Amino acid sequence: MTTRPKAVQPLTIVEHTLVCHPSAPCVLPLQVRVRLSAGDAAARPGLLLRYELLGDMRRLRLPAPKPPGPADGLWQHTCFEAFVGATGELAYREFNFAPSGQWAAYRFSAERRRDTGAETAPVPVSPLIEVHPTANRLCLLAWLPLHALPDPAAACDIGLSAVIETTDGQLSHWALQHPSERPDFHHRGGWHRLPGLSTLLASAATP
Repeated sequence: MTTRPKAVQPLTIVEHTLVCHPSAPCVLPLQVRVRLSAGDAAARPGLLLRYELLGDMRRLRLPAPKPPGPADGLWQHTCFEAFVGATGELAYREFNFAPSGQWAAYRFSAERRRDTGAETAPVPVSPLIEVHPTANRLCLLAWLPLHALPDPAAACDIGLSAVIETTDGQLSHWALQHPSERPDFHHRGGWHRLPGLSTLLASAATP
């Protein structure tokens, strides 16, 4: 578990409650919330995502702790995600954060179209992940450095989502909203433009 630097003084931007896709309702009474915060340049500029999963953790399948580092396929099990793109641009970035402490970062030039240069020019990110589990709550904090995000001075659209796995292997898909009949976190119809996000991130980048 990696500890977020104490020097960071985040400013809360907004908090959202995610909703489960109706095609596969979760068999457990769960709540999934996400809070976004931004730090200023005097501390550590970037974006802090705080995911809270509320429910009986004994009935959920959570990835075992592993050394922090990049890994693919995290979305196949319990995982928290964020999609960020400049408003009006086709390109966007995807970030996955697992309770194991592993993470993933991808570039897309358009919806579900991996950037052709992604293998040689990966998203420049080493997120700090902090996980706090209890019997009825899992809190995961992920700190993304400013340079890992699209141009913070531009208007920004963001999709917040989660995949939750129960002990019997069933998956439920959670997002801000679901514009398609099947779960599709890449669909921008399920993203939000968050008031103040680009302004706060831009000020965080200014010395």
